[in-house]
Amino acid sequence: MKAITTEVNDAVLVVTFTRPEVRNPLPVSVVRELSSMLERLDSSVTAVVFTGTSDVFASGADLREIASVLESDAKEFAERGQRLMGRLEALPLITVAAINGYCFGGALDLALACDRRIASPNAKFAHPGAGLGIITGWGGTQRLPRLIGTALANEMFFTASPIDAERALAVGLIDEISGDVLGRALEVARLSEI
Repeated sequence: MKAITTEVNDAVLVVTFTRPEVRNPLPVSVVRELSSMLERLDSSVTAVVFTGTSDVFASGADLREIASVLESDAKEFAERGQRLMGRLEALPLITVAAINGYCFGGALDLALACDRRIASPNAKFAHPGAGLGIITGWGGTQRLPRLIGTALANEMFFTASPIDAERALAVGLIDEISGDVLGRALEVARLSEI
């Protein structure tokens, strides 16, 4: 099964993570595919929306891949994700994360690299690395404190505890909550300008 699907909806490219049975991970193959897709965007696309399936936005890097990374390859493994997030953040068009459920680890880094974040009422956010003995290497340690402040970011990093959509909205992690997260994200993408 494909890990992502893409569809253009009225000039908005919708990227959907499609493996909810394994929490829509972002393995190296998906990071490469997303990077390539962003490089190939042309003027027919005016915005990009990312979303997931079922009750999962995405879960970040594939932990099996992380466990198998050799020390000699660790820097390149992290930089691959950093390049993707940097490319996403620098796109000269609007990007929206339509967060339909769990948004953990590297997936939260991806959402942070977007211009707007809209979440469903059941969305959950976490950087679970502390519980696994790791920390994100995809730029979240820089973007999260800039967005919600150092104290709250440290709480998320050090406790690895998820926060719900209501708290995420209250602290500024997301821009709004919607019962129709994809529909609202498409509306925002069509109406927004960088």
